[in-house]
Amino acid sequence: MNAALAIADLRVHAGDRAVLDGVTLTAGEGEHISVVGPNGAGKTTLLRCLIRACRPASGSIRVFGKDLGAYKPKELARLVGYVPQGDRSLAPFTVREFVMMGRYPYLRAFSPPASSDRDAVERALADTGMEPFAERAMPTLSGGECQKAFIAAALAQEPRILLLDEPTTFLDPGYQDEVARLLTRVTRERGATVVAVTHDINAAALASARIFALGAGTVVYAGSARAFMDNAVLARVYGREFLLAPHPRTGTPLIVPEAPPWAP
Repeated sequence: MNAALAIADLRVHAGDRAVLDGVTLTAGEGEHISVVGPNGAGKTTLLRCLIRACRPASGSIRVFGKDLGAYKPKELARLVGYVPQGDRSLAPFTVREFVMMGRYPYLRAFSPPASSDRDAVERALADTGMEPFAERAMPTLSGGECQKAFIAAALAQEPRILLLDEPTTFLDPGYQDEVARLLTRVTRERGATVVAVTHDINAAALASARIFALGAGTVVYAGSARAFMDNAVLARVYGREFLLAPHPRTGTPLIVPEAPPWAP
């Protein structure tokens, strides 16, 4: 599998503290990987480096074999899409207008969108199930609808790598399932590489080909999602063991809540 993303010995400092300390990570073309770990592990900083919002002290990041810093902004935006945590406090653009903004790497100043831009927007709306909401104002959307609009805007870029920051945080179980299914389609149908930073360990275990776990700025686990769901590994990452039970269809071990002492 060819590497879409290759990070080698990445180091980021905040004063005297190492936020990332020698992180090495690869993602193949069309692969879905998850980056997990406790709060303060460096996950968001890693994403910020990938979108050039944070400058590493040392190390390298290569996107399809080319150094990240060598790309021009619009050139990089045609390859890499970024989905932040949804924010409904947006100017009152409609969903279609907002998704069209995702076409900025292709749009020409003072020129209307081309048919290829409109087609990409309609496809992104269809892929995310947001067609019925296309004329709704962004601030009127629910959290789940807003998150899917952000994903649609990123898909309208037609990126080959999709980066997501906590894509299912604050979403109800129905929307969590919709987003998980959507990301699976992104890899299978569009052939895009998905890199998702998440605290949802169960979702990572079910959807990802591989998991990278960070702890105190270093990679403490890199391997298959199924092998990650083992208390010998989880205790090393999170400092505690969990109650695990197999998924009824796949057999993948998942974390289940501990029953309180007073439970019947």
